[in-house]
Amino acid sequence: MAIESMTGFARAAGTAGIHGWAWEIRSVNGRGLDLRVRVPPGLELLAEAARKRLSGAFSRGTLHVNLAVTSDAGPPRPRINEAVLVALLEAVRKLPGAAGIAPPTYDGLLGIRGVVDYAEEAQDALAALEKPALAGLEAAADALKDARAGEGRALETIIRGHLATIARLTGEAEAHPARSNDAIRARIAAQVEALLGASGGLDPQRLHQEAALIAVRADIREEIDRLHAHVTALRELLDTGGPIGRKLDFLSQEFGREASTLCAKANDPGLSRIGLELRTVVDQMREQVQNVE
Repeated sequence: MAIESMTGFARAAGTAGIHGWAWEIRSVNGRGLDLRVRVPPGLELLAEAARKRLSGAFSRGTLHVNLAVTSDAGPPRPRINEAVLVALLEAVRKLPGAAGIAPPTYDGLLGIRGVVDYAEEAQDALAALEKPALAGLEAAADALKDARAGEGRALETIIRGHLATIARLTGEAEAHPARSNDAIRARIAAQVEALLGASGGLDPQRLHQEAALIAVRADIREEIDRLHAHVTALRELLDTGGPIGRKLDFLSQEFGREASTLCAKANDPGLSRIGLELRTVVDQMREQVQNVE
């Protein structure tokens, strides 16, 4: 299964009788799945259908979903339900004055569901729109899936390229001459000799013990082993595919920690350069990983 990006755009449009309709879906990065659906009044069922369809197709991303409807017959004729409006006014009038509620205004009352509806013929035309608009929703969802999959393929190529660079740099750090026993021994001996020359009161045996401890703490064997393990784990995740963005992000953080520790432990300019390159590539990879579903 391939990976998918969280970004994409899709549009589907059509007509039904006197009405034209158009779905537009814009998808951007998100920590989870956030569906923001807008439909015209009277088509709330389509909003619920959109939420159900898209929540079944996607697991992450912020999706802005909009249904636009046009009509050759002009705007629908509103009708005020006077009985409901009078009942609301009477209910507000009976409230005690201590309630602290401002007097009702018509613009506020007209915004309450049920106070304003539309002419029956307009409602019938909207009802006839539901079936073709639902089909359009399916087409838009499929198109968005394809768009996110296409960008996912491009992301996978970039991430695998960064991963190959990380593997190469890890191998260079592992094989660096500064990690050889002779190099470490010579470096420690030079440091001990310099300290002894600076002060004749230092205990040579104690100095050698401290130098050995420093050498152990400065060894980057564990960091190299973990970097190799993370490279293998991330490649396996990419091979598995699916909604793996959170796991990829976690592994990217682990890469960053190991690269930072390698830099801190590096006791040679060459190793420091490799560590800095590792950190740069890891940061670049994580930027791409955060786009993955």
